Amino acid sequence: MTSPTTTVGRIPVGRLTPASLEPELRPKAFEGEVVPFRATVFREGHDAVGAMLHLVAPSGATTEHRMHLMGQGLDRWEADALLDEVGEWRWRVTGFGDEFETWVHDAGIKVPAGIDVELMLEIGARLLYRASLQMIRPKAARRRLAASARLLRNRAKPVDVRAAVIDDAALHAEFHVRPYASLTTTSPEHVIRVERRAAGVGSWYEFFPRSEGAHRYKNGRWRSGNFRTAQKRLAEVAAMGFDVVYLPPIHPIGRAFRKGPNNTLDAGPDDPGSPWAIGAPEGGHDAIHPDLGRLRDFRAFVRRANELGLEIAMDFALQASPDHPWVTAHPEWFTTLPDGTIAYAENPPKKYQDIYPINFDNDPEGIRQEALRVLRHWIAQGVRIFRVDNPHTKPLAFWEWIIGEVNAEHPDVVFLAEAFTRPAMMRSLAAVGFQQSYSYFTWRNTKEELEEFLTSVSQETADYMRPNLFVNTPDILTEYLQFGGPAAFTVRASIAATAAPLWGVYSGFELFESVARPGAEEAIDNEKYEYKPRDFARAEDEGRSLGLYLGILNRIRAGHPALGQLRNIRFHATEDPAILAYSKHVDGSFTRDGEPDTIIVVANVDPHSVRETTVHLDVTALGLPEGSRFTVDELVSGETWEWGASNYVRLDAFTMPVHILHVRGAIDA
Repeated sequence: MTSPTTTVGRIPVGRLTPASLEPELRPKAFEGEVVPFRATVFREGHDAVGAMLHLVAPSGATTEHRMHLMGQGLDRWEADALLDEVGEWRWRVTGFGDEFETWVHDAGIKVPAGIDVELMLEIGARLLYRASLQMIRPKAARRRLAASARLLRNRAKPVDVRAAVIDDAALHAEFHVRPYASLTTTSPEHVIRVERRAAGVGSWYEFFPRSEGAHRYKNGRWRSGNFRTAQKRLAEVAAMGFDVVYLPPIHPIGRAFRKGPNNTLDAGPDDPGSPWAIGAPEGGHDAIHPDLGRLRDFRAFVRRANELGLEIAMDFALQASPDHPWVTAHPEWFTTLPDGTIAYAENPPKKYQDIYPINFDNDPEGIRQEALRVLRHWIAQGVRIFRVDNPHTKPLAFWEWIIGEVNAEHPDVVFLAEAFTRPAMMRSLAAVGFQQSYSYFTWRNTKEELEEFLTSVSQETADYMRPNLFVNTPDILTEYLQFGGPAAFTVRASIAATAAPLWGVYSGFELFESVARPGAEEAIDNEKYEYKPRDFARAEDEGRSLGLYLGILNRIRAGHPALGQLRNIRFHATEDPAILAYSKHVDGSFTRDGEPDTIIVVANVDPHSVRETTVHLDVTALGLPEGSRFTVDELVSGETWEWGASNYVRLDAFTMPVHILHVRGAIDA
């Protein structure tokens, strides 16, 4: 009689993570990320179980990591692993009966109580003898195991001497690395894709090349900036420590229904129009606006950025102005209304008369191939990062296909999803391939909002979605920045730069630009519709710039590996509802120099007040024993203090609204 087929192993192993939204979609990590691998492992009765993570790197190197219980009674096991190689990692989890821990538990209770003493010692002796025969163990360990087995059986020795084997630290260490396992059950193999570090770590800076070097003559006419004049800005951006320069669309701009200043419908002859109204007789998505220069000027711009340690991120906006060559060559790519006109873009109450959205259902294959051709063109010019405009208005299947096609040819290409939309769509875009995502960070300002948001992006969605915490965009100037003064800008930059490995700034943020267009959540005299040259040097000289502080933030990020991780943020209690406190810690086993790194951030999120409070730290989250006293260095002011579990803090929104502290070490260690 055949036994019935079962789906559950002898030692059940389930609920494995990392995992994506759907089983067929692979989770992801970035090079150098410390990833928590988890599984639920248990068995019937009271015997001990254990769990082991098996990892296979893209190179084929195999490692094993003993997993630990995340909490008593939860049956949830975890092991952190540093994924330091780009490519597909394969992994599985083995659950097993842990015979040594079972014996230690039972003998540790019975022997001191005088219950079944010789029986428990004999069980231990037989276990250790069998283990000493296992050739996977080093010779010294096998000798020690055999000697311990003999000692347990040596009735000439006092019981307490023999029973000391139960607590032998060397034996415990040996069985932790190489457990004596029985009834093993191994999970199916899983895959996690590790992408290059820039997919998960970076400081972004956005500016419009046409504004850099733009000049207004006395007669009111404008001369546009170009790639040659914009090159001068690159050195300043690099000096602030940014890694990526993001450019809005650089293509020809249509004239039909061109928008004027502040999104008006009456553009003058010299108004440059919105760069997102792509396409004109000069060309479409594979062309460069004549005012910015030629293709060779763009390539020179990219080369100069690379020389300065910067990457260029290019906007990829799948839409067209009424003047785009696609409109006449492929009218089927758009939606024609009953009156014969082509539908323009709308997001009520907003109207974009200068933009035609693509209809992906009329000729999906033709659109796919053209979009892929455009991407390949710019990749050939040295672009490896694309910020995708409004991906949530295009089909998910399209993005899964085209990102898959591009990454199959160029695994180093990174796509950022600019999708301020519903959670399901935002998360799904990340799951189907986008390496980075805009997020709701811009609108999360209170302590409660920030704790909830940052917990979500670091714990709930971190297996597949990486948030890029932009503090502002050409479209977004929040009320917090409009009315919070310089303190609001300092606080937002500090949190964005330290809470996640990816953050971004749109030019003008460092100048505290805070005046909004009436009735809109965007800056007045918006750069989307006009030239906006800025005198950064003068603002710096006059003390009206946050540029130096942004540079300090990026230097802190570069110097502290804890800030290069997404999943390690931990929140700490404060007695003031406006004081946010969190830490980021990374163990020395995951750093290049072998030293642990811990950062504590305490921020006054009320930009209008002076706040005093006590910060209550869970020092174990800092990698220190409970009760530790330790030294912290304030990385902005240079001050040094002694801290412990409870610490008085005073944060003046007008002078120092944020502390960024480096934990140097325990005083009483």
